[in-house]
Amino acid sequence: MIDNQIIATVIVHLFTAILQLAFWRKTVTQRVLSIIGCFAGFLLSVNLFTKVFNGSILIMNAANWEAPFGIVFVADTFSTTLVLLTSIAALAVSIFSATGVGRARMLYGYFPIFHILIMGLNGAFLTGDIFNLYVWFEVVIIASFVLLTLGGRKAQLEGAVKYMAMNILASTFFLTGIGILYGITGTLNMADLALKIPKVQDQSIVNLTSMFFLIGFSIKSAVFPLYFWLPSSYHTPPSAVAATFGGLLTKVGLYALFRVFTLIFVPNEFIKTVFIVLGIMTILTGAFGAIIKNNIRRLFSYLIVCHIGFIIGGLGLYTKLALLGAIFYLIHDIIVKTNLFLIAGLIRQLRGTMNMTKLGGIYAEYPKISFLIAIVLFSLAGIPPLSGFWPKIYLIEAAFDSKNYFFIISIIIGSFITLYVIAKLWSEVFWKDAAKDEGIVDSFKPLQFYKKVLLVLPIGILTLTTLYIGLNAEMIIKVADKISTEMLDTRPYIHAVLGK
Repeated sequence: MIDNQIIATVIVHLFTAILQLAFWRKTVTQRVLSIIGCFAGFLLSVNLFTKVFNGSILIMNAANWEAPFGIVFVADTFSTTLVLLTSIAALAVSIFSATGVGRARMLYGYFPIFHILIMGLNGAFLTGDIFNLYVWFEVVIIASFVLLTLGGRKAQLEGAVKYMAMNILASTFFLTGIGILYGITGTLNMADLALKIPKVQDQSIVNLTSMFFLIGFSIKSAVFPLYFWLPSSYHTPPSAVAATFGGLLTKVGLYALFRVFTLIFVPNEFIKTVFIVLGIMTILTGAFGAIIKNNIRRLFSYLIVCHIGFIIGGLGLYTKLALLGAIFYLIHDIIVKTNLFLIAGLIRQLRGTMNMTKLGGIYAEYPKISFLIAIVLFSLAGIPPLSGFWPKIYLIEAAFDSKNYFFIISIIIGSFITLYVIAKLWSEVFWKDAAKDEGIVDSFKPLQFYKKVLLVLPIGILTLTTLYIGLNAEMIIKVADKISTEMLDTRPYIHAVLGK
């Protein structure tokens, strides 16, 4: 079904960015426009998700060129779910940025670049053309590189070099794979590729091509052993930027893996095994890396890596139950990881440091805020009935059915280590007495009331979303079940795009 409103979730952020350029020196106006633009994007994404979930897959042919000859945008349940989650995260980050980002960075174009980044993410989720996916990836990379270096501190530049080098490598693998795909099929439309790939006589070339995509997307998703750039760079930018990165950037790589390896390259037993092994190693390396960290954002960065392994392993199991669990975990992870980095930014604003050994006493001074944060931490650890608990049950059940016991063990290890580091963080940062003589500056100015509200409000929004996901798990399961069904049966997607 054709619906040109699909592109509205992309256009709204483009227009917001352009409008903000007209108020380059007026940072207050930019803040207001950013929040309005993100709220409009949220309303549009809710409308789009509702249409698709209660109806059918929607498409938009750019310039009225029909697929497979023109660029097509496709809104199915998977893509619209991620657009909706992106809009929720973007709204929260935009509110937080109003006071959590310094005016100097705003004057260098923080808000326009932020909206270009969100535009790129939405475009990547909605495109139905593999080369157009690459183009949107490049928009995201360029915007994220600018945000990463905004401010020009030494640590930022060092992290940006690692980030950019690995993303250039990932893009090279991605583009090489696209070139080979076009050479053997003569098309770049993903639905058309799904029909033509099985007809290629030499399937060894197809398997080799799939490796290019696997490597490229694994780098972008921070999968073992190509994850080291993430904890080396995500702790350097402002917390608002780190929240956007931690919640959304690795997820676009995961989206691409799921889209390509369910629609174009249906995994054989070897590919499934590779995904499971990568998932196990990603869980373990991320978990053990988090144990030894005292900087809150470095700890959260390693937990990002750890929990990506749960999702990758679910893709490797490649059963309906496993895909359901992986998608559920992806939904949970986007909201929680965005919130974690906002929480780290709030702690930095309240105490002037993110070193756990120099913190303490936050619960005694801010009990209500601490309770709000505790909900997020418990959800991250997978305490029932919060959002992190349910997808693990599905993943463990799917792994048990497939007799992948090593994956079950890795999930249990990763979960217990997550619980341990969260308990350590709570004890060091919130529960113990304030370590005034160990680094907290007595003269650190308390936050003004309105600033505190702008910092806590987005954390509250995301926490309520997390509670909704956990306490209304039945609805999320319905969404994840529909997505997993569409992944295993791609005929409705192909018919919507090509009419075949």
